Amino acid sequence: MTRVVNHGMVLNALGTVSDPELHYDIVTLNMVRNIAIQGDDVKVDVALTVQGCPLHQKIEQDVRNAVQKLPGVGEVTVNLDVMNDEERRTAFSRAFQQSQQKKTAHEGPAPAKPAAPSQAAAWSPLLAEDSRTRLIGIASGKGGVGKSTITANLAVALQRLGFRVGVMDMDIYGYSQGRMLGASGQALADDQQKIIPLDAHGVKVVSMGMFVKDNQAVVWRGPMLGKMMQQFFSDVAWPFLDYLLIDLPPGTGDVALDVATRLPQASLVIVTTPQTVAKEVAMRTADVAHRAHQRILGIIENMSYIPMAGGQRLEMFGSGGGEDLSRALDVPLLGQVPMETAVREGADQGVPVALAAPESEAAGVFLQVAQKLEAAARA
Repeated sequence: MTRVVNHGMVLNALGTVSDPELHYDIVTLNMVRNIAIQGDDVKVDVALTVQGCPLHQKIEQDVRNAVQKLPGVGEVTVNLDVMNDEERRTAFSRAFQQSQQKKTAHEGPAPAKPAAPSQAAAWSPLLAEDSRTRLIGIASGKGGVGKSTITANLAVALQRLGFRVGVMDMDIYGYSQGRMLGASGQALADDQQKIIPLDAHGVKVVSMGMFVKDNQAVVWRGPMLGKMMQQFFSDVAWPFLDYLLIDLPPGTGDVALDVATRLPQASLVIVTTPQTVAKEVAMRTADVAHRAHQRILGIIENMSYIPMAGGQRLEMFGSGGGEDLSRALDVPLLGQVPMETAVREGADQGVPVALAAPESEAAGVFLQVAQKLEAAARA
């Protein structure tokens, strides 16, 4: 019997199926692992970008619908698997390259004459008008909600997805990124007298811990905090970065106001817990962002639940805080991070759970959040 359907026809059909979060077709992203044709029946193996992808049913249905539209196709079988780290890094790299090509095509070639330098550009190339580094402040209304843990794990998750990531620890009084990311050592300078950021798991890190000895406390008044932020930009030899995550101190104090007024291009992610009091305090942080016309990319709810046997969840701090906040602000809820021992152990040992226990539920959530954050930042 003459075969009506061939490999090329199926591949072309799959090129019309987009990953709903990366917004690029699954062929470009190399998510199609195998196509098998037996008579009129077609089997397609698709590798999802992350374990437990919440939109796996949509991807499976879209693949089935696209192939079934081909003439002469009988039964369509879709098998789902998960990418390994290298495949995932390649997929996100391709998505990033595609986005940059589209941006260049839309905006046209860069002008031959450079723009006049602004005050912000004088601080750092990361702040220049033509910089493609995305600045994202990780904020919270109050302390104790796990903002710094979220920052460290998001940085590692984005790095695992193929992006060049830096972390600026602006929580000057409560600096902790050095410990959480396993970045230790005092500040060193290059031949241009620029501070060399520490390298931790491929993430570039600058923290107050590089400038004080023996876990010494920092006792400064507000104006000094803004000065330190400027130095973290102007005096650090940052390499090219796709993302710079800024771990902000909790609340709406001097640093939050400085970021809002002096870094208007920075977007925010707000971290809360499920409880009502944390949600209400987080609203104040959002209010500062709105007044400064800063974009809020989304909400991350930390300590959402404790995973129990049989798929049950123990909601120690109640439920609904993150969802209520996202609705009130009309921004997406990027993820709900569970309470797992591996999260605490990873922070204490300087290996975030996204690396230390990639099979854990929390690590899977962080990868999903990183994926959604990339999509939100590009939108």
